[in-house]
Amino acid sequence: MDPLVITVTVDSTMSYPGYQGMPAIEDTDKVGQEYIDSVNAGATLCHHHGVHYLEDAIQDDGKKLSKIDFDGWKNLTEKIRTVGTDPIMQFGIASARLPEKVELMSLKPDMMSYAFNVHDEYFQPDPAYPANEMYSLHPRDELVEFVTAAEANGVKPEIECFYTGAFWNLEYVRRQGLLKEKAWATLFFGWQGGAWTPPTPDALMYMVKHLPPNTNWNVSVMDPVAQWQLLPLAIAMGGHVRVGWEDNPYLPGGEPSRSNAELVEVVVTMAQQIGRPIANVEEARRIAGVSR
Repeated sequence: MDPLVITVTVDSTMSYPGYQGMPAIEDTDKVGQEYIDSVNAGATLCHHHGVHYLEDAIQDDGKKLSKIDFDGWKNLTEKIRTVGTDPIMQFGIASARLPEKVELMSLKPDMMSYAFNVHDEYFQPDPAYPANEMYSLHPRDELVEFVTAAEANGVKPEIECFYTGAFWNLEYVRRQGLLKEKAWATLFFGWQGGAWTPPTPDALMYMVKHLPPNTNWNVSVMDPVAQWQLLPLAIAMGGHVRVGWEDNPYLPGGEPSRSNAELVEVVVTMAQQIGRPIANVEEARRIAGVSR
Protein backbone atom coordinates (compact mmCIF):
# COMPACT_ATOMS: atom_id res chain seq x y z
CA MET A 1 0.00 0.00 0.00
CA ASP A 2 1.37 3.40 -0.97
CA PRO A 3 1.82 6.13 1.62
CA LEU A 4 -1.27 8.33 1.91
CA VAL A 5 -1.49 11.40 -0.33
CA ILE A 6 -3.60 14.09 1.36
CA THR A 7 -5.24 16.71 -0.83
CA VAL A 8 -6.38 20.00 0.67
CA THR A 9 -9.04 22.22 -0.95
CA VAL A 10 -9.69 25.52 0.78
CA ASP A 11 -12.35 27.43 -1.16
CA SER A 12 -15.79 27.11 0.46
CA THR A 13 -17.38 30.10 -1.29
CA MET A 14 -19.45 27.87 -3.58
CA SER A 15 -20.14 24.86 -1.37
CA TYR A 16 -20.51 26.49 2.07
CA PRO A 17 -21.24 30.17 1.33
CA GLY A 18 -20.87 32.35 4.36
CA TYR A 19 -18.61 29.96 6.24
CA GLN A 20 -17.06 32.12 8.94
CA GLY A 21 -13.43 31.21 8.37
CA MET A 22 -13.25 31.67 4.62
CA PRO A 23 -11.42 34.78 3.39
CA ALA A 24 -12.64 36.57 0.28
CA ILE A 25 -11.32 34.62 -2.71
CA GLU A 26 -9.69 37.80 -3.99
CA ASP A 27 -7.50 37.86 -0.86
CA THR A 28 -4.96 35.44 -2.32
CA ASP A 29 -2.49 36.05 0.53
CA LYS A 30 -4.92 34.78 3.16
CA VAL A 31 -6.25 31.94 1.02
CA GLY A 32 -2.69 30.98 0.10
CA GLN A 33 -1.68 30.94 3.76
CA GLU A 34 -4.43 28.37 4.42
CA TYR A 35 -2.77 26.15 1.82
CA ILE A 36 0.71 26.75 3.24
CA ASP A 37 -0.42 25.85 6.77
CA SER A 38 -2.15 22.73 5.43
CA VAL A 39 1.00 21.62 3.61
CA ASN A 40 2.97 22.08 6.81
CA ALA A 41 0.35 19.91 8.58
CA GLY A 42 0.79 17.01 6.13
CA ALA A 43 -1.04 17.76 2.87
CA THR A 44 1.03 17.25 -0.26
CA LEU A 45 -1.49 18.11 -2.99
CA CYS A 46 -3.11 21.55 -3.23
CA HIS A 47 -6.40 21.65 -5.14
CA HIS A 48 -7.06 25.34 -5.65
CA HIS A 49 -9.66 27.50 -7.39
CA GLY A 50 -7.70 30.69 -7.92
CA VAL A 51 -10.21 33.51 -8.27
CA HIS A 52 -13.44 32.67 -10.07
CA TYR A 53 -17.07 33.78 -10.28
CA LEU A 54 -20.18 31.67 -10.89
CA GLU A 55 -22.36 32.80 -13.77
CA ASP A 56 -25.75 34.04 -12.61
CA ALA A 57 -27.82 32.22 -15.25
CA ILE A 58 -27.61 29.51 -17.88
CA GLN A 59 -25.76 30.96 -20.87
CA ASP A 60 -26.50 30.72 -24.61
CA ASP A 61 -24.39 27.55 -24.83
CA GLY A 62 -26.68 25.83 -22.31
CA LYS A 63 -24.11 25.94 -19.53
CA LYS A 64 -23.93 27.65 -16.15
CA LEU A 65 -20.33 27.49 -15.01
CA SER A 66 -17.53 29.58 -13.52
CA LYS A 67 -15.55 32.40 -15.11
CA ILE A 68 -11.82 32.56 -14.44
CA ASP A 69 -9.78 35.53 -13.21
CA PHE A 70 -6.36 34.65 -14.68
CA ASP A 71 -4.35 37.08 -12.55
CA GLY A 72 -6.05 35.80 -9.40
CA TRP A 73 -5.00 32.25 -10.26
CA LYS A 74 -1.45 33.38 -10.90
CA ASN A 75 -1.25 35.27 -7.61
CA LEU A 76 -2.61 32.39 -5.54
CA THR A 77 -0.34 29.85 -7.24
CA GLU A 78 2.72 31.98 -6.54
CA LYS A 79 1.68 32.47 -2.90
CA ILE A 80 1.26 28.72 -2.30
CA ARG A 81 4.63 27.99 -3.87
CA THR A 82 6.35 30.17 -1.27
CA VAL A 83 5.90 27.24 1.16
CA GLY A 84 9.15 26.02 -0.39
CA THR A 85 8.48 22.27 -0.34
CA ASP A 86 7.05 22.02 -3.88
CA PRO A 87 3.64 20.47 -3.13
CA ILE A 88 1.66 19.17 -6.09
CA MET A 89 -0.29 22.04 -7.65
CA GLN A 90 -3.69 20.92 -8.93
CA PHE A 91 -5.90 23.52 -10.61
CA GLY A 92 -9.55 22.86 -9.81
CA ILE A 93 -12.75 24.44 -11.09
CA ALA A 94 -13.68 21.66 -13.45
CA SER A 95 -16.70 23.94 -13.89
CA ALA A 96 -14.88 26.30 -16.26
CA ARG A 97 -14.99 26.35 -20.03
CA LEU A 98 -12.24 24.58 -21.93
CA PRO A 99 -10.58 27.66 -23.51
CA GLU A 100 -10.07 29.20 -20.07
CA LYS A 101 -8.73 25.91 -18.71
CA VAL A 102 -6.20 25.75 -21.55
CA GLU A 103 -5.11 29.34 -20.88
CA LEU A 104 -4.46 28.45 -17.24
CA MET A 105 -2.09 25.69 -18.34
CA SER A 106 0.45 28.41 -19.11
CA LEU A 107 0.88 28.79 -15.32
CA LYS A 108 2.39 25.27 -15.29
CA PRO A 109 0.27 23.43 -12.73
CA ASP A 110 1.18 19.81 -12.11
CA MET A 111 -2.42 18.68 -12.51
CA MET A 112 -5.77 20.06 -13.69
CA SER A 113 -9.29 18.88 -12.93
CA TYR A 114 -11.93 17.99 -15.47
CA ALA A 115 -15.29 16.30 -14.91
CA PHE A 116 -15.64 13.15 -16.98
CA ASN A 117 -19.40 13.19 -16.39
CA VAL A 118 -22.07 15.88 -16.41
CA HIS A 119 -21.93 18.89 -14.15
CA ASP A 120 -25.19 19.06 -12.22
CA GLU A 121 -24.45 20.43 -8.77
CA TYR A 122 -26.59 22.09 -6.12
CA PHE A 123 -25.10 23.76 -3.04
CA GLN A 124 -27.32 25.09 -0.25
CA PRO A 125 -26.16 23.87 3.16
CA ASP A 126 -27.56 27.03 4.76
CA PRO A 127 -31.09 28.12 3.70
CA ALA A 128 -30.13 31.71 4.56
CA TYR A 129 -28.13 31.73 1.32
CA PRO A 130 -29.51 31.10 -2.18
CA ALA A 131 -28.50 27.84 -3.81
CA ASN A 132 -25.40 27.80 -6.02
CA GLU A 133 -26.05 25.61 -9.04
CA MET A 134 -23.92 24.48 -12.01
CA TYR A 135 -24.90 22.74 -15.22
CA SER A 136 -22.93 21.44 -18.17
CA LEU A 137 -22.53 18.45 -20.41
CA HIS A 138 -18.97 17.38 -21.19
CA PRO A 139 -19.12 15.56 -24.53
CA ARG A 140 -16.46 12.98 -25.29
CA ASP A 141 -14.85 15.08 -28.02
CA GLU A 142 -14.43 17.84 -25.39
CA LEU A 143 -12.77 15.36 -23.02
CA VAL A 144 -10.38 14.28 -25.76
CA GLU A 145 -9.60 17.92 -26.55
CA PHE A 146 -8.90 18.67 -22.88
CA VAL A 147 -6.63 15.67 -22.35
CA THR A 148 -4.79 16.36 -25.61
CA ALA A 149 -4.12 19.95 -24.51
CA ALA A 150 -3.13 18.88 -21.00
CA GLU A 151 -0.63 16.31 -22.23
CA ALA A 152 0.81 18.79 -24.74
CA ASN A 153 1.38 21.24 -21.88
CA GLY A 154 2.83 18.69 -19.45
CA VAL A 155 -0.21 18.83 -17.16
CA LYS A 156 -1.63 15.62 -15.68
CA PRO A 157 -5.44 15.42 -15.77
CA GLU A 158 -7.34 14.83 -12.57
CA ILE A 159 -10.35 12.76 -13.64
CA GLU A 160 -13.39 13.86 -11.62
CA CYS A 161 -15.80 10.93 -11.22
CA PHE A 162 -19.21 11.52 -9.68
CA TYR A 163 -20.56 8.16 -10.86
CA THR A 164 -19.30 5.19 -12.86
CA GLY A 165 -20.12 6.67 -16.27
CA ALA A 166 -16.96 8.72 -15.82
CA PHE A 167 -15.02 5.44 -15.82
CA TRP A 168 -16.43 4.54 -19.22
CA ASN A 169 -15.42 7.96 -20.54
CA LEU A 170 -11.92 7.53 -19.10
CA GLU A 171 -11.53 4.27 -21.01
CA TYR A 172 -12.95 5.89 -24.14
CA VAL A 173 -10.29 8.59 -23.98
CA ARG A 174 -7.65 5.91 -23.49
CA ARG A 175 -8.84 4.19 -26.65
CA GLN A 176 -7.95 7.40 -28.48
CA GLY A 177 -4.31 6.84 -27.51
CA LEU A 178 -4.34 9.22 -24.52
CA LEU A 179 -3.95 8.79 -20.73
CA LYS A 180 -1.33 6.08 -21.14
CA GLU A 181 0.23 6.79 -17.75
CA LYS A 182 -1.47 5.77 -14.52
CA ALA A 183 -4.56 7.95 -14.12
CA TRP A 184 -5.48 10.00 -11.06
CA ALA A 185 -9.23 9.78 -10.40
CA THR A 186 -11.14 11.52 -7.63
CA LEU A 187 -14.37 9.82 -6.57
CA PHE A 188 -17.08 12.22 -5.33
CA PHE A 189 -19.67 11.22 -2.74
CA GLY A 190 -22.50 13.26 -1.27
CA TRP A 191 -22.21 16.12 -3.76
CA GLN A 192 -25.82 17.20 -4.18
CA GLY A 193 -27.46 17.57 -7.58
CA GLY A 194 -28.16 15.33 -10.52
CA ALA A 195 -24.68 13.75 -10.42
CA TRP A 196 -25.07 12.70 -6.75
CA THR A 197 -23.67 9.43 -5.44
CA PRO A 198 -24.57 8.58 -1.82
CA PRO A 199 -21.83 8.99 0.81
CA THR A 200 -22.01 5.41 2.07
CA PRO A 201 -19.54 2.53 2.49
CA ASP A 202 -21.49 0.50 -0.08
CA ALA A 203 -21.17 3.27 -2.65
CA LEU A 204 -17.44 3.61 -2.00
CA MET A 205 -16.89 -0.13 -2.34
CA TYR A 206 -18.92 -0.21 -5.55
CA MET A 207 -17.02 2.68 -7.14
CA VAL A 208 -13.63 1.25 -6.21
CA LYS A 209 -14.60 -2.24 -7.44
CA HIS A 210 -15.45 -0.85 -10.89
CA LEU A 211 -12.48 1.49 -11.30
CA PRO A 212 -10.64 1.13 -14.61
CA PRO A 213 -7.23 -0.54 -14.38
CA ASN A 214 -4.07 1.51 -13.97
CA THR A 215 -5.83 4.18 -11.90
CA ASN A 216 -4.98 5.81 -8.58
CA TRP A 217 -8.07 6.80 -6.62
CA ASN A 218 -8.76 9.69 -4.30
CA VAL A 219 -11.94 10.39 -2.32
CA SER A 220 -13.92 13.60 -1.80
CA VAL A 221 -16.96 13.53 0.51
CA MET A 222 -19.26 16.55 0.84
CA ASP A 223 -21.13 15.65 3.99
CA PRO A 224 -20.10 16.86 7.47
CA VAL A 225 -21.03 13.55 9.13
CA ALA A 226 -20.44 10.93 6.44
CA GLN A 227 -17.03 12.32 5.49
CA TRP A 228 -15.47 11.25 8.76
CA GLN A 229 -17.08 7.80 8.43
CA LEU A 230 -15.88 7.19 4.87
CA LEU A 231 -12.35 8.58 4.96
CA PRO A 232 -11.03 5.95 7.42
CA LEU A 233 -12.41 3.24 5.11
CA ALA A 234 -10.75 4.81 2.07
CA ILE A 235 -7.45 5.09 3.94
CA ALA A 236 -7.62 1.45 5.05
CA MET A 237 -8.45 0.32 1.47
CA GLY A 238 -5.36 2.02 0.05
CA GLY A 239 -7.03 5.06 -1.49
CA HIS A 240 -6.04 8.67 -1.05
CA VAL A 241 -8.18 11.38 0.53
CA ARG A 242 -9.13 15.00 0.17
CA VAL A 243 -10.20 17.39 2.94
CA GLY A 244 -10.70 21.12 3.33
CA TRP A 245 -13.36 23.76 3.63
CA GLU A 246 -14.68 23.11 0.12
CA ASP A 247 -15.73 19.56 1.01
CA ASN A 248 -16.55 19.95 4.70
CA PRO A 249 -15.44 22.69 7.12
CA TYR A 250 -16.57 20.79 10.23
CA LEU A 251 -14.54 18.59 12.57
CA PRO A 252 -15.65 15.05 13.49
CA GLY A 253 -17.49 16.35 16.56
CA GLY A 254 -19.49 18.80 14.45
CA GLU A 255 -17.74 21.96 15.59
CA PRO A 256 -16.43 24.40 12.93
CA SER A 257 -12.75 24.04 12.16
CA ARG A 258 -10.52 27.04 12.75
CA SER A 259 -8.32 26.26 9.74
CA ASN A 260 -7.89 23.81 6.90
CA ALA A 261 -4.72 22.59 8.58
CA GLU A 262 -6.85 21.40 11.49
CA LEU A 263 -8.79 19.14 9.09
CA VAL A 264 -5.55 17.81 7.61
CA GLU A 265 -4.33 17.00 11.11
CA VAL A 266 -7.41 14.84 11.72
CA VAL A 267 -6.59 12.75 8.63
CA VAL A 268 -2.93 12.45 9.63
CA THR A 269 -4.01 11.10 13.02
CA MET A 270 -6.48 8.67 11.42
CA ALA A 271 -3.81 7.24 9.14
CA GLN A 272 -1.24 6.97 11.91
CA GLN A 273 -3.68 5.11 14.13
CA ILE A 274 -4.07 2.34 11.54
CA GLY A 275 -0.39 2.27 10.61
CA ARG A 276 -0.48 3.92 7.20
CA PRO A 277 2.35 6.40 6.62
CA ILE A 278 1.73 9.87 5.24
CA ALA A 279 3.38 10.62 1.89
CA ASN A 280 5.95 13.37 1.80
CA VAL A 281 6.06 15.58 -1.30
CA GLU A 282 8.60 13.43 -3.10
CA GLU A 283 6.56 10.29 -2.46
CA ALA A 284 3.30 12.02 -3.42
CA ARG A 285 4.79 13.13 -6.73
CA ARG A 286 5.96 9.60 -7.48
CA ILE A 287 2.57 8.10 -6.60
CA ALA A 288 0.60 10.67 -8.60
CA GLY A 289 2.97 10.49 -11.54
CA VAL A 290 4.02 14.13 -11.50
CA SER A 291 7.66 13.82 -10.49
CA ARG A 292 9.88 16.77 -11.37
